Amino acid sequence: MDFSINIKEIFTAFMVLFAVIDITGSTPIIIGLNSAGKKVSAEKAAGISLVIFIAFLFAGNALLKLFNIDISSFALAGALVLFVLAIEMTFNIEIFQNDGPEGSATIVPVIFPLIAGAGALATTLTLKSECSVFSIIIAIILNMIVVYVVLKNVYLVERVLGKGGVYILRKFFGIILLAMSVKIFTSNLNTLLESLT
Repeated sequence: MDFSINIKEIFTAFMVLFAVIDITGSTPIIIGLNSAGKKVSAEKAAGISLVIFIAFLFAGNALLKLFNIDISSFALAGALVLFVLAIEMTFNIEIFQNDGPEGSATIVPVIFPLIAGAGALATTLTLKSECSVFSIIIAIILNMIVVYVVLKNVYLVERVLGKGGVYILRKFFGIILLAMSVKIFTSNLNTLLESLT
C-alpha cells in the first residue's frame, strides 16, 4: 500500500464521501430519534462507521462475491431503506419499528443506512479506481470526525433553527432523501438490467 500523502486525492475522496454521507442533511432524523427517546451515541456512530468503512474498503468486493451479490443489488437494497426513511420524514408516519434495545437507533437507521449506507460503501469501493487506499482511509477518518462533531452538537442546530425550522428542514430533506433513493434505485436498476441482458 502506498503511504505517500497526496493532498489532492485526500481532498477529492473527502468531498465525495462528505456529499454522499451528507450527515448535516440527516440532522432532522437524528433530532427526531433523540426526541423520541431513541438516543443516538455520537461516539458509537462515528467509531462503528469508521470500522465498517475501512473493513468494506478492503473486503467489500470479496464479501459481496461470497454472498453472490453485486454492487448494484447492494445499492438497490440500500435505496429501498432510504425510501422508507424518506416516506417517514415527509408524511410523518412510522414505518420503521425500532423495537430493539435502548440505544439501538445508533445502529439502525443512523449507522446504516444514513452514514455507512449502501451508496456510501459502494462509493468507497469506486474511489479505489481514482485514489490510493491510504488517501481514502484518511478521507474516511476526516469524515468520521465531521460525523462525530455534528452528532455531538445536533441540538445546536435545533436551537439555531427552532422547532419550526427543524420541522421545515425535516420535510425538505425528506423530499431530498426521497429523490436520492429514487436516483440510486433507478441508476442501479439500469446497471443491473444491462448486466442481465
